[in-house]
Amino acid sequence: MRHRRPLPSRSRGATLVVALIFLVLMGLFAVSAFNSSGSNMRVVGNTQARQESTAAAQLALEQTISSSDFVANPAGVESTPIRVDMDGDGKVDYTAKMTPAPKCFRAQVITKLPPAPKRGSDVYSPCRTRQQQGGTFEEYATPSGEIDPESCANTEWNVRSTVSDPSTHTEVALNQGVAVVAFGNQVSSQCK
Repeated sequence: MRHRRPLPSRSRGATLVVALIFLVLMGLFAVSAFNSSGSNMRVVGNTQARQESTAAAQLALEQTISSSDFVANPAGVESTPIRVDMDGDGKVDYTAKMTPAPKCFRAQVITKLPPAPKRGSDVYSPCRTRQQQGGTFEEYATPSGEIDPESCANTEWNVRSTVSDPSTHTEVALNQGVAVVAFGNQVSSQCK
């Protein structure tokens, strides 16, 4: 008997081709994973920049409404930027602007009261309502068209803070409504 000799197989190169296809597919998966992680990092970075800008704008709003300067001089508040250091390294990270100037949109005169004692550094303490027995407050507000410069008024303001960060191209604007007791002369010049 004769033994047959096997014929040379034509499929010997197929293993190499299949291996190359798998290598290309694995390379594509690696590139896809790298791009995906890179885009996720950009999303996280953008979110962080937006949150920091929002916090800087909120800090500027709180600093502004904590002072009575915005009632007496809204244009001065608008022209003075507020510099914010978010990470405590001593460098200014964000600059907030109170643009446009704080605007008074409503004032209600408080009926003249007997003078109240001044409390600490609160210059508006004579305008504050007094606590009655039992913990309730007397309300002296009366609507009126004319505002006596010597009187007091409950005023409502819109204060807007904007932060623009050129390095991250983040722009944030926050509005805050605030009620403030003010003197009549400030009301007549600011609430028109």
